[in-house]
Amino acid sequence: MSTIPTLNGQVIGQAHYATRALLERALAPLGVEFNQLLALNVLANGPVERAQLTQRITSTLKVDEQEVQRVLATLVDANLARTDPDAATRLQLTDAGHAVQARIAEATAGISARLYADIPTDEASAAARLLTLVTQRANAELAALPA
Repeated sequence: MSTIPTLNGQVIGQAHYATRALLERALAPLGVEFNQLLALNVLANGPVERAQLTQRITSTLKVDEQEVQRVLATLVDANLARTDPDAATRLQLTDAGHAVQARIAEATAGISARLYADIPTDEASAAARLLTLVTQRANAELAALPA
């Protein structure tokens, strides 16, 4: 008989890292690193102010602004993103960036479909609510810490 693990950061982290490892293997043939993924996904919805994009990535990935600027520079250097010709403070995806982001979305959807396939909807919803609450609490604690 299998014992049910206690819900804690270790269990959540193991699920995150196992899923991330699958995603990183799917990203590798595309020449995309994990930290670039979020920027590509955000930019897929249209041009975004650099400051807004930087804030989104730093707050989501818990990395510093220098890392975000490195990530954005690599996307521009790889011709996946460019400065918006209508506003120098915004970035947008190039055609190549849209193609890569679409392949990433397809890979992510496939991984999610396989991993979550037989989980009942009510359990998945409860888990999503719980993890959202834990994330909000951790973010509140991080915000309260000295810089």
